[in-house]
Amino acid sequence: MPKLNVIILAAGIGKRMQSSLPKVLHALAGVPLLLHVIKTARSLEPHKICIVIGHGGERIKQTITGDDLTWAEQEHQLGTGHAVMQAQPHLDVDGLTLILYGDVPLVKADTLQKLLDISKEKYCALLTSTMENPSGYGRILRNAETNAITRIIEQKDASEEQQKICEINTGIMAIPNRYLHAWLPRIDNKNAQSEYYLTDIIEIAAEEAIAVKSAQPADFWEIMGVNNKYQLAELERIYQKEKARVLLDQGTTLMDPARIEVRGELTCGSDVYIDINCIFEGTVKLGNGVHVGPHSILRNVTVAAGTHIAPYSLVEDAQIGENCKIGPFARIRPGTKLLDEVHIGNFVEVKNSLIAIGSKANHLSYIGDSEVGERVNIGAGTITCNYDGANKYRTIIEDDVFIGSDTQLIAPVKVSRGSTIGAGSTITRDTPEDALTLSRVKQESVAGWKRPTKSKK
Repeated sequence: MPKLNVIILAAGIGKRMQSSLPKVLHALAGVPLLLHVIKTARSLEPHKICIVIGHGGERIKQTITGDDLTWAEQEHQLGTGHAVMQAQPHLDVDGLTLILYGDVPLVKADTLQKLLDISKEKYCALLTSTMENPSGYGRILRNAETNAITRIIEQKDASEEQQKICEINTGIMAIPNRYLHAWLPRIDNKNAQSEYYLTDIIEIAAEEAIAVKSAQPADFWEIMGVNNKYQLAELERIYQKEKARVLLDQGTTLMDPARIEVRGELTCGSDVYIDINCIFEGTVKLGNGVHVGPHSILRNVTVAAGTHIAPYSLVEDAQIGENCKIGPFARIRPGTKLLDEVHIGNFVEVKNSLIAIGSKANHLSYIGDSEVGERVNIGAGTITCNYDGANKYRTIIEDDVFIGSDTQLIAPVKVSRGSTIGAGSTITRDTPEDALTLSRVKQESVAGWKRPTKSKK
């Protein structure tokens, strides 16, 4: 297997995006366009990845990191050939170079592998496509007798007859390094745009009798680029549709495949059900039989088998055990671990806490920086007061505790095993085991008291 170098062109200004953000940093499925391309490139196990940057280059380097990335700067955007020239010093002497684009995020690794297999370090390989309306694209010129590729001509330089050709250049190509090093210095800018076209090397290859072979993607959307927000939105829909198709093929039930957003990696076990308008961000793993109710958001979460997440719940950076019930309108914040058969009900917020098997907080409570034992019942309106304005403290609630409604636990504090806390209590000291603890002021009634009334003007 020859050494594989990958060049990703990412120097464009992207004026039509109408944004100060470099074009390749605009998000597709929650991830910068450029990162999609890098991920695909990495899957091919290249020897080097060189990214050519220009506009907003420093911001790109701050956002996209990796020890396997080499950066080359194109100070002035003088065409694709000029861009590749900036990366040339970083290329191996031998091997093969694959040229990709930072704003073409959906090309598949399998499609690129076809190009590499065609080239075999002997031939030039182009990714082409056929379209009914090829306006704006460079055209593939072939020998009328042999059908061999002889040239790529850009739209602005094409004759009226050449513009009728429907086979277009995608810009993606694989070129043996020994040819690339020899041919790049021969490219000039004598064309309608006064730019150095990378495509000119194809004509040089034909002149030197080096075969130029082609492959086509399985789907046209693989080679669609982003030049404006509308095109970005188009690719978002395509991406999500493809993600939904894969999930359905794997056996996941989607209530409406058109209403799911996957912005990362979603892995589902068997018999998983996902209702409408759910969003999955980062790395999410759903075990067998998990049910996710509508309008829920899961971010970097592992959910074990049999758990039901009711509508409008937000779960992020957490681990959820088996057969739990969460929501509706629950918020599970980072650092939380729920063991099996835990119930977190409506308008309950849990942060950085461990809740053990069989415990419940069914409504209107806040549990933060806490360790909750097994079979604990937390009544409505319970609050762990974990923050003194400067520092955060832990609350320990041991097994078989019953906490009455509207209780405040002032951390640091321990509620010992078997404790019962009377409703409306404020607990500031550790409680004894198997005892009732409560703190209430004496109830009084004032006879003859009258409510104040508004004075008449």
